Amino acid sequence: MTTTGAQQDAEGPPPGTWMGWARRRSAVLDMSLGAVSAMECAIEGARFASKTGLPLPLGVLFGLLTGSMLVVRRRWPVAVVLVAIAVTPAEMGYLLGLVGLYTLAASEVPRRIIGVLSGMSLTATLIVSFVSVRQDVEASELDDPGVWYVPVMAGFIAVGITLPPVLFGLYIGARRRLMESLRDRADSLEAELDLLADRAEQRAEWARTEERTRIAREMHDVVAHRVSLMVVHAAALQAIALKDPQKAVRNAALVGDMGRQALTELREMLGVLRSGEGEQRRPTPPPLAAVGAAAAAAAAAAAGDGPRIADVEDLVGQSRQAGMVVELSVQGDAREYAPEVEQTAYRVIQEALTNVHKHAAGAKVMVRLAHRDDEIAMQVENGSPGASGTGDAGLPSGGNGLVGMRERVLALGGVFVSGPTDAGGFRVSAVLPHGSSPSGR
Repeated sequence: MTTTGAQQDAEGPPPGTWMGWARRRSAVLDMSLGAVSAMECAIEGARFASKTGLPLPLGVLFGLLTGSMLVVRRRWPVAVVLVAIAVTPAEMGYLLGLVGLYTLAASEVPRRIIGVLSGMSLTATLIVSFVSVRQDVEASELDDPGVWYVPVMAGFIAVGITLPPVLFGLYIGARRRLMESLRDRADSLEAELDLLADRAEQRAEWARTEERTRIAREMHDVVAHRVSLMVVHAAALQAIALKDPQKAVRNAALVGDMGRQALTELREMLGVLRSGEGEQRRPTPPPLAAVGAAAAAAAAAAAGDGPRIADVEDLVGQSRQAGMVVELSVQGDAREYAPEVEQTAYRVIQEALTNVHKHAAGAKVMVRLAHRDDEIAMQVENGSPGASGTGDAGLPSGGNGLVGMRERVLALGGVFVSGPTDAGGFRVSAVLPHGSSPSGR
């Protein structure tokens, strides 16, 4: 940022500079003023020496030293003004006084000190002007101008020499303080904008993370369950292909149906993601763009897309067709729930059955579904795989099934419990509220 000479006068010496010269131009200006002031004071010192009978070289040297004080005006403005006041009776240092008063008024010196020094300078100038004007009147051959002429002229001279530099310096100082205030305010606003931008970026990143987690859950539920059933049927198909061709054909048809269902669900999910990407390409703020996919997913759920509780019977039937012994028990009257509640209930049962296929193949499974007044409860419990089944089917597992179920249930304000049973099996239980009052979305 470029600063003017007046601003530098007002700001005082910046850190790290002895004379207060921030730039070479400031040093050149002060040295030039000091040289002019020294020449003026030298001439006036020689005149004062001739009047008082002092040696001429002493008067010139005194004038040079006095006028050169202007070089340090930025560093010590009070000292410059005091020197100017001190040499006022010798009728010297006019430039020194003018520039010194301006620098003093524009600096950060307290107003009380500025007022006292300005008053002292005005008084000294008034006295010297009064004596000088009276001597001029007495020396002139004109008629007596009147009793008020001398004091009025002395007052005009004193005010004209003292008041303008003080007022101009006060104006420059006030302007500088205003500019500093505006700069501070601009810096503060810029810092607030940076903070808001950081928070917006954090919210956007949080929204993206939430959306990635949701997509990962959906992909896990869709792919893991369908593919697990397909692997089970493929294994059965391989075992009976030569013994029972007709049953092998039926199993092959089931594998094809499950593959098509998995592709259909994946295609619907990708359609939601594409709609979210379309919103992200619009010129919207980062937080809105980041949650575009989440909004599209919520809209899809509200529209009724995706699995529902009524599809649980078909889900159980698919596991039965894969050779699993599954009992379904439904209590209470079925009714309509919020779309996200129905989808979560379906996904919990689906993932629990998938885990049975993976880790307890052949074990007997009990699926219970209870419709209550203000909630819906579900439980999937399997027996010990060693008693009636073949145990672990050797399917890959990422360990995210239970985590995903818990996240889904807790996001809707429900309760989720899972763990092994005393009989050596495993139980998954969940309770969801009737309405859709999500706590995390």
